[in-house]
Amino acid sequence: MPSLYESVRIGSLTLPNRVFMAPLTRNRAMPSGVPGPWASTYYSQRASAGLIVTEATQISPMGKGYINTPGIHSQEQIAGWKPVVDAVHRSGGRIFLQLWHVGRISHNSLLPRNASPVAPSAIRARAQTVVETGFVDVSEPRALSLAEIQSTIEDYGRGAANAKAAGFDGVEIHAANGYLIDQFLRSKSNVRADAYGGSAAHRARFLGEVVEAVLGVWERTRVGVRISPVGTFNDMGDGNPEETFACVVDVLNGYQPGYLHVVEDTIDPASPVEHKADFFRRLRSAWKGIYVANGGYDAERGERAVSEGSADAVAYGRLFLANPDLPTRLSRRGPLNVPDTASFYGGDERGYTDYPELARSGT
Repeated sequence: MPSLYESVRIGSLTLPNRVFMAPLTRNRAMPSGVPGPWASTYYSQRASAGLIVTEATQISPMGKGYINTPGIHSQEQIAGWKPVVDAVHRSGGRIFLQLWHVGRISHNSLLPRNASPVAPSAIRARAQTVVETGFVDVSEPRALSLAEIQSTIEDYGRGAANAKAAGFDGVEIHAANGYLIDQFLRSKSNVRADAYGGSAAHRARFLGEVVEAVLGVWERTRVGVRISPVGTFNDMGDGNPEETFACVVDVLNGYQPGYLHVVEDTIDPASPVEHKADFFRRLRSAWKGIYVANGGYDAERGERAVSEGSADAVAYGRLFLANPDLPTRLSRRGPLNVPDTASFYGGDERGYTDYPELARSGT
């Protein structure tokens, strides 16, 4: 059986190990959505990952939900991402951009002309976001019209094309964590009565059409999809998550993207799936491609998941945030830097690019 530290092929890409860097929002972009001045250093420091997935990156001005998050919808943003990608490539790494639309998880002050956030249905989430003055409740959303749904799907296609223009190796479609695509998938946030609501198949239609738009730009193996079937973050829920995400996997199997990235863990004990391990075994069995597991993995658990075949790769979040050379540390069972939670979101290079590598930590 393979090892967490062995190479894996995704289409034409040969990744040197199966320790992936999960997308991590850091709120250090410029107000224009251009990556911040330390982004090239931050990502290139982590180039030993089998694959880097960038922080979530909005595909349009209406896709923004937090201050100081990057975009991929303007020429200035494309130009701002190019040196980041180049720095990763010079360091021997591979990097996908995560395509993001927050949907209802936004605030009027963050959107053009103080617009209302958009969502599959006009249901306000019991959630907060961050604006210039601090944390605020998200604003009341309005339901997307059918024409606006098509326009948003086109935005995903343009974002994918812009990522290619910036030099990325591929893209990951963010369909997790209570943002727009996830809002379409779940029955708690989608009560539409048209072709995009009702049955699980109808609720999965938006995701399928987004995938189609992105595959119009990228070869299928250069596209990943991230889902969070048991996640309750951002006021999410579903009446039958097993049925919903069995349908999602069936839809995605029809497109055969490069990988499926699954957030398996949830910090909320009220998650509606009681037997999560069995649920994810069934999901993994149904999925016909590369399966990337995420959520609470350490070295031992990650190694076991790959060697037993329950995952083809493991995406690490907070551990990668604090340990730029994480594959080396895990494989050597080296000491791990402790993440500084106070510097997770916003700020400067402190808590961002100043975590030491193993050799410089005296080990």
